[in-house]
Amino acid sequence: MSPADLKVSLIQSDLAWEAPETNLRRLEEKIAALSGKSHIAILPETFTTGFSMNAPELAEEMDGPGVRWMQDCAHRYRIIITGSMIIRDGGQYHNRLIWALPNGSRYCYDKRHLFSYAGEDVDFSPGTKRLIVQVNGWKICPMICYDLRFPVWARNTDGYDVLLYIANWPERRNEAWETLLKARAIENQSIVIGVNRVGTDGKGHRYIGNSSIYGPLGELLAKADHADECIVQYTLQHSVIADTRAQLPFLKDMDRFSLL
Repeated sequence: MSPADLKVSLIQSDLAWEAPETNLRRLEEKIAALSGKSHIAILPETFTTGFSMNAPELAEEMDGPGVRWMQDCAHRYRIIITGSMIIRDGGQYHNRLIWALPNGSRYCYDKRHLFSYAGEDVDFSPGTKRLIVQVNGWKICPMICYDLRFPVWARNTDGYDVLLYIANWPERRNEAWETLLKARAIENQSIVIGVNRVGTDGKGHRYIGNSSIYGPLGELLAKADHADECIVQYTLQHSVIADTRAQLPFLKDMDRFSLL
């Protein structure tokens, strides 16, 4: 039996700079409106603070207010919520994606590729393991922003159906954002979702969103039609993936190697 249709909501939001309480309040309003209308609500990277490198001041523990907020909202609005925050764990800082389920359980993925161009590698520690989550029969592999530039890390060796990127990807590199999302979809014969923020951050970097969904042939399935706050809602159909892989079984010819 094929997996059921999967309703996803891409929350393309502005983020108040280093202001967690403000961001949580604004985002909860958006999530509340999705109750009963979507399976997954996807937030941008570092949605509580913006892409700040001020980890010592902004990091929270895994029992901190941001994580508790995600779990409370997931339970209250009966929706899976995912996004990343600055997390302190075991004496280290991580740009950590949280996958919060309505039943109170959660999963984590730590950003593998730290953005050294902005100094993210100075205080943050990289992740070492990928995460594959299952929702209604779908296998989803979530990643974070700069990971998008590294195809080996994203290689579809797990047979996932959806590759998901959350980001703070600035306007001046928008061409790369769109091109790489499409490339990851084609080479992995998967649906690729990219959720990006909008607005201007505390460093003066401007973001124009372009949150979007690509199909396994690189076809554009959905996209935010402007550079303002919005929610892109789309229903994924597994037949799109199954039919493409059956007709064009390219994945069986992939190179076999692993990262050390």
